[in-house]
Amino acid sequence: MAFGAEELRVLRRALALALQPSPASAEDVQDCLRLAESVDEAAREGARLRAFLLADLGRYRSALPGSVAGYLALLEEVLVAGYRPVPDDLAALRALRGNPAAAALLDRCRTLAEQDVRTRLAGRAAAVVPQSRTRLLALPGGRAADEPAKKPAERPAAAPKPQSPDRSPRPDRPIPTPGEVFPPRRKPTPPPANPPQQLAAG
Repeated sequence: MAFGAEELRVLRRALALALQPSPASAEDVQDCLRLAESVDEAAREGARLRAFLLADLGRYRSALPGSVAGYLALLEEVLVAGYRPVPDDLAALRALRGNPAAAALLDRCRTLAEQDVRTRLAGRAAAVVPQSRTRLLALPGGRAADEPAKKPAERPAAAPKPQSPDRSPRPDRPIPTPGEVFPPRRKPTPPPANPPQQLAAG
């Protein structure tokens, strides 16, 4: 977008009014409004031209390889205007690598595509930073260090278990020994070695 001498004069006056506010004359206001309308119209015209070029580029790309000369020239033009190559452009240029101009454009488009990927990754990493910074508060020197440490909650003392009355020790009764509690087992009596024989009668 290029400005003429009159437009540059109005632009300088508008910048001066913005930096040093002062009452503006009616003529200055009208000039600024006309400049704003001209800039808006130029932006709209640029958008229309860009849309036309991109549609034309798609038509040339669809007609490859017969339209290689027109496609490479148009791709060069839109790259200068700020166009970012799409995967279809990279695929078309890879198919035309035998052409020196296509090989040079392929290297240029690969560089632009890598820059776009790095920009997107950097944007995602920047979006994650606020979440990770909150974890630093628990590190030494963070906000958590300024807060008084909380004492762990004390557990209530366990109530003593009541002893059974029948098992409570009695000082007037001695504790029985194991021999008294468990008497020794009696050995079985062995049968007699020679049992008496009964005499037959008569």
